[in-house]
Amino acid sequence: MPIHRRRHHTPHYRRSKRVICSIPEMDIHRLCTCGMLDSKKEGTWIDVTTSTHEGRGQGDETRKLGSSILLGLLSSLFFAVTFVLNQRMAQAGGSWQWSASLRYLFMFPMLLVVVSVRGTLPIVVRELARAPIRWLIWSTVGFGLFYIPLCVSAKYAPSWLVAATWQFTIVAGSLLSPLFRQSNGHPAPGQRHRIPVRGLLMSLVILGGIVLVELGHTSTVSARVLWLTLVLMGVGTFAYPLGNRKMMEVCGNRLAALERVFGMTLASLPLWLVLSVYGLLRTGPPTQAQVVQCVVVALSSGVIATALFFAATDRTRGDVRHLAVVEATQSGEVVFTVLLGLLFTNTHMPSWLSVCGIILIVLGMVGHSLFSRRNLSKGGKYGQGHGVTGSNSVQ
Repeated sequence: MPIHRRRHHTPHYRRSKRVICSIPEMDIHRLCTCGMLDSKKEGTWIDVTTSTHEGRGQGDETRKLGSSILLGLLSSLFFAVTFVLNQRMAQAGGSWQWSASLRYLFMFPMLLVVVSVRGTLPIVVRELARAPIRWLIWSTVGFGLFYIPLCVSAKYAPSWLVAATWQFTIVAGSLLSPLFRQSNGHPAPGQRHRIPVRGLLMSLVILGGIVLVELGHTSTVSARVLWLTLVLMGVGTFAYPLGNRKMMEVCGNRLAALERVFGMTLASLPLWLVLSVYGLLRTGPPTQAQVVQCVVVALSSGVIATALFFAATDRTRGDVRHLAVVEATQSGEVVFTVLLGLLFTNTHMPSWLSVCGIILIVLGMVGHSLFSRRNLSKGGKYGQGHGVTGSNSVQ
């Protein structure tokens, strides 16, 4: 329905004018719940005071960016917990079936509480009812074919190697671009995206770092295990961006990222229930330690890290340069995984060649994010870049 916004006229603000704007359904719902909008009335006027006061100093901007960077680094720390605890469970003899299924079975009630508090649960349910088969298929691809290979890889490779190889999602996301069509009408409706050739230069840096990491690990594992890990991670790194971007096409702009994650978790529940039954028949029930660690993974990566990262990006909304810096903090995920792995798992220190590869991966992730957002600031549409946000920030 048309929503009218009225801007106040005061000496410190712009001249008042009436603007009819298009507000996403998600925002209309939030305005209704907080009493700013009567959903039963068409053409409701909303008083919006838009400040253009120039009093915000450079110091405030610096502090705001600093706090956003801190939130981004904290989110990468909680994301790193996934790789470390998966290896701990594998080392203790825990089955990958339970490690994978329990994480999402525990994530579901946690996200259900968050979405219910936000008041957006009815919108998610309505979206699921619109295309249940597509939700089921692409949620299974995006979450199932991503996380199952991740858990199986933990049996054969140290956590830092899995985390470093996982960063290939950035490269995979760029390579998958031609599979998706533009929806904003520019340059032509329905035209497929092209592979960002310039952005692939930074992707090659990431890929080179992954190659060095793998070469540095050849002295400690057999060629068979190394290739098995590469194949498993290759499936996961392509399945994750494919499933997520397909779901973004299904949802359009009607769902925020957190609601989309909850919807995909709900739609993928049949897979996790079947996998848990298979694990029960094959290996028996999970141990108490594995259950506890799966709860920690679900809480840290599925809720805390996601909330922290969204909070960091929200604080930089409107400034693509600051957003690029916040996205680049996700490169800390690899570093934190190395440190946590050395502290909490029986893993060896990466070789000097693997360390050089990790450094290249971090530099490539930072460069990829900065390069993508610089292109957006020069005229690209916000949200269509191939930075970290669309690939592996929400695990």
